[in-house]
Amino acid sequence: MVSRLEVTVMCENSVSPGPSGLIGEHGWSCYVETGLQRLLFDTGQGLGILNNSLILKKNLASIDALVLSHGHYDHTSGLPAVLRMSGPRQVYAHPDIFLPRYYRKGKIIREIGIRYKREYLEGIGAQFVEVKEFKEIYPGIFLTGVVPRITAFEPPDPNMQLNDPKAGWIQDPLLDDLSMVIDTEKGLFVILGCAHAGIINILKYIQKNLPGRAIHTVIGGTHLGLADPAQFDNTLSVLGEFDIKRLGAAHCTGLKNEAKLYNAFGDRYFFAPVGTKIKI
Repeated sequence: MVSRLEVTVMCENSVSPGPSGLIGEHGWSCYVETGLQRLLFDTGQGLGILNNSLILKKNLASIDALVLSHGHYDHTSGLPAVLRMSGPRQVYAHPDIFLPRYYRKGKIIREIGIRYKREYLEGIGAQFVEVKEFKEIYPGIFLTGVVPRITAFEPPDPNMQLNDPKAGWIQDPLLDDLSMVIDTEKGLFVILGCAHAGIINILKYIQKNLPGRAIHTVIGGTHLGLADPAQFDNTLSVLGEFDIKRLGAAHCTGLKNEAKLYNAFGDRYFFAPVGTKIKI
């Protein structure tokens, strides 16, 4: 169990009215500090991570390791810049982060996968550690690994696809989507990447692996920004069953749905732009 925790949002779509000069971008990154470890969860698009780390006084050279939630450009593109600051570091991730990925809708096709080859990243200091199952990486700090999809109302985004050499365009299952869980004295602190596995699937899987531990705080992307009304309503209904004390949905949640979550959770909800700090 972790006795002290501070999480600072380093990259996000918007910026807090805090220190002058912070940069927002479509991306996500958090600096995680416990009494013993400093970890970086995701690295954003690479536009703001160095600038924001200096303004927020978070030393990237002192991190013990990095975690990549999944292999999309808006979570991984700051990795080279961070490695140049930190030197060689372990990078926890699922091996599927290097799959070539696309957003495909009608005639629109965009590459959205990681922008760098594994060999290049290893050449500048990335020491990849494979995470496929629920795993404790430091005392009281866990990664979910592959999250089973068990709900009927959290389908994969049909516009996120892979171009298979034999089968052609197919659904990207995004099996690499993982989240971080920190076990604190007040309960579990959950950091999501984009929650492509479904936020309810993720929270249920965490409860299965850490039974008896209440979920205190959830922060990060929920991928509810493109959810249809039925999915959002079902998600909101089940979220209420977890008795979450603080919810900071961000990044890919969408402004309309962030507002709906604020109305539903009241004072338990907080917005999580760049510069947000949460302490336990």
